[in-house]
Amino acid sequence: MVVHYFVKGRVQGVGFRWFVQREAAELGLRGWVKNTDQGHVEIVAAGDAELLAELKAALHKGSRGSRVDAVIVDELVESEGAQLGPFEIEGAW
Repeated sequence: MVVHYFVKGRVQGVGFRWFVQREAAELGLRGWVKNTDQGHVEIVAAGDAELLAELKAALHKGSRGSRVDAVIVDELVESEGAQLGPFEIEGAW
């Protein structure tokens, strides 16, 4: 299963991408997380449905200092996950 998450709220400058990367890696998910130019965070994750549900719950909770106003979820076609590797932060130094 491959899912795209779009997280709105105070999610930049508060360690949110690192939080997501840690949570997803611990769950054994593949994919990436990155900031958007609009101040949101975008995530693509691939793995078992139960593990993706755990990630979604973590996204709603957020990192310390963050405020999550909305998590928009779209399921992607399975083939979009074929090129995904170990979960990483895109655009980080």
